[in-house]
Formats: sequence, C-alpha cells, structure tokens
Amino acid sequence: MAKVIEQCQVAPSTGSAAELTLPLTYFDHIWLTLNRVRRVLFYKLPISKSEFAQNIIPLKDSLSLTLKHYMPLAGNIVCPLDSSGYPELRYVTGDSVSVTISESDADFNFLIGNHQKDVKDLYSFVPLLGEPKDAPGVQLGPVFAIQVTLFPNHGVSIGFTNHHVLGDGATIVGFIKAWALLNKFNRDEQHLANEFVPCYDRSIIKDPYELGKLMWVQLRNNFTIEMRDVMNPSNKVQATFIIRRDDIEKLKNLILLKKSNPIHVTSFTVTCAYVWTCLIKSQDAIGDQIDENGMEFFGCAANCRARLDPPLPSSYFGNCIVAYITKTRHVDLAGNEGFTTAVELIGETIQKRAKDEKFVLTGEWFKELMAVDTNRLLSIVGSPKLDLYQADFGWGKPEKYEFVGHDVEKNVSMSLGKCKDLDGALEVGLWLPKTRMDAFATIFTQGLHF
Repeated sequence: MAKVIEQCQVAPSTGSAAELTLPLTYFDHIWLTLNRVRRVLFYKLPISKSEFAQNIIPLKDSLSLTLKHYMPLAGNIVCPLDSSGYPELRYVTGDSVSVTISESDADFNFLIGNHQKDVKDLYSFVPLLGEPKDAPGVQLGPVFAIQVTLFPNHGVSIGFTNHHVLGDGATIVGFIKAWALLNKFNRDEQHLANEFVPCYDRSIIKDPYELGKLMWVQLRNNFTIEMRDVMNPSNKVQATFIIRRDDIEKLKNLILLKKSNPIHVTSFTVTCAYVWTCLIKSQDAIGDQIDENGMEFFGCAANCRARLDPPLPSSYFGNCIVAYITKTRHVDLAGNEGFTTAVELIGETIQKRAKDEKFVLTGEWFKELMAVDTNRLLSIVGSPKLDLYQADFGWGKPEKYEFVGHDVEKNVSMSLGKCKDLDGALEVGLWLPKTRMDAFATIFTQGLHF
C-alpha cells in the first residue's frame, strides 16, 4: 500500500553532545520484553508530489535539530549477552534515526474514518525498527524510526515506532510536539518551551530496595528479550468510538444516583468502566464459553513523575509509569450492576495507589502485574493528558491519530485520548475480531442511548 521513495538516516544536528549513556531504571526494565509502540498521525493536505518533495528537506532539518535535544532516539538499547552486565540506552556520534519516505494510493478518507478497518490496513504507514547488531559482549538494537507517507493531493501521514524502553508516552509525545513546533516555526528554537527540553538525570530516581537489579534478574531468567522488531499478521479489525461529554456526564450521574458516597468518579473511570463492561458483555453475546467465576483484569498506567518524593520534572526523559491493576469475577461485570461495580473498583484502585510511594519503590506494582492472566486483561494505551491532536507541523492539526498493531497482544487493549473536534469528548480505539467488534459496537451504542 506504500511505495518507498527514499530511505535515509537523520542524525542530531551540530551542537549535540558526543555521547550520552542512560542506565535503565526499574521503570524501564519491564518494557524490555514487550512489543514496540506504533503511532501514526494523518494530516489533510492537498499536496502534490513536487510540493511534497520541497517539504521533505525542511522536515529532515527540523528533525535533526529536534534530535539535538532528544539524542537517545538516535541511539540504541545496549543489551548484554551474558549475566555480568546491565542494559542501557546509549547514543554516540554517528548514530541516527531511520527515516522512510513513501507514497501511497490508498484511500486517505477511508483510513482517517472511525469505522471498522482491517488492522493490517495501517501497517504500511509505520516503520519497523532497524535490525539489531552484535558488538563485543552486547547486542545493539535501534529504538526509534519514522515514516512519512504522501497520499498525493489528499494528505500526509507520519508514523512513529519506538521501543518502549526508550520512554513512556509523555517522553515520546514530548518529542513529537517539539519536532512539530520546530518545523512549523522554521527551526526557531525560541519556540521550544522548557517542557519540551528533556531532563536526563537518572540519579533522581531513588531505588532504596534495589528493585532495578531484582527486576533485571527476574526478566532475564524468565523471559526472552527479543531485540528484533516484527509486525505479526492480524485477522482483527480496529475502530474508534466517540464518547461525548454529555455521555460522560450521564454515566457519572448514574453512579451518583446509585451511590451516596462514590469513590473517584471521573471521566477516566466511567469511560474505562463502561468500555470494560461492554467488552465483557460482547464476549457473552457472541457465545464465548467463559467461566463466570473466572477473574477479569483491568490495567492502566499511572505517571509517577509528580507522585515521587521529591517529584521528578515533568520533562524527565524515560519511563516513569507503573501499572494499576483492578480485578473481579466475570459475573460481577456481566450483570446489570456491572458498570457500577467496575467504576467502584477502578476508582478505589486509583485512589488507594495515588499517594502510595512505597507501592512504587518496593515493586508491588510489578508483582501484581506478573500475577495477571493476560488472556483476561483489558489494558489502556495512550492518555487524554497527552494530546497529539496539538501536533501541528505547519499543516494544521492532525485529522486522525491512531495507535497501530496492539492487536498482537494476548490481552485486549484500548487506546484512550482526547477527541479532535468535540470539547470534553474522548476517543476510544479498539482492536478485536470482527464478530466481537460488531457485538461491542451494538452494546456500546445502545447502552449510551439507554
């Protein structure tokens, strides 16, 4: 669906440090064993091939300037081949980011729709990371790649693939917004606000229980650390569902009417609880044989930058998230009171963990995560607080923002973010087999109307 026009490497511009090494922290280790993260932004832009070619050079130049501030994106994850060392992120002069320039005759308007489409329809617009390379005692794996695709006279997409060990959503979204600003304002660094200048100081991550070492040993002994990047075949569809501000308020009011003293009723908790229960009911609707007393799990990531003592800068570069896990029996979610139960459980978990620094430092979150049955897990990617609809490269706001490829996980994932056009609304993205997606769509829509 996308024909490669050019394959190139973009390095940080002059003025960047010659070398930067970042040791992994206990926030990073868990991501060594998990899949890569892929995002794609679609921009409506009636641009011709010749106009597109003229835009590519400024785009590369602004990328190079942005990488001067985000050098680890051009570097590698360095993974020891034996048990004597520890993995780290390393950038040295000469490292660069792989950039693919491509062209597609795919239906742009179809791709930016909220309707169902095959998951593999978007595979052509996000890159694979480069092949890992062997070095003395270690293996080096690229951590970031970009693909820019022209849809002649219709639009442009920019696809991003990153190894999660590089950083969490706050870090990657910070980079994308910084690049967009520098491209929009002709590489004028005065427009790069402090929030987009990363903090690389890993010494501010306290590890009094030596959790990092313990996690590394456990992961190394029990999991395969796959350095190659692959995109597995998929027979799933993906779709986007909009939950409007009025819908969110109705869901909140439903809880307030039923519970005199509800815990932590927010847009996030009611949206996640509603999607969770609709997913449970969709399984029953298509006749899946489920143990009604079996446990169902919900997992979301909490940004810990402001929750540690002392708090970390919001611009801290890397991962600084932990998992909050909620669980209950299938039957508790499938019944008439399933939504209320889900809101209470998710709200209780968030409230209980929000100020529990010991939960983070001792690794209780890691133990909880390791005990989850991933076949019965709904996990969240993205966050309404990380709004990529604000990423304007000089072409206006994106027409559509999608995560790509989360269908390969054993569990069900949903993406969650701000809606582009509707104030106070949220976008929910899902990846499911078609029969279950059809059932979910019916239950989701009918429930909101009711």
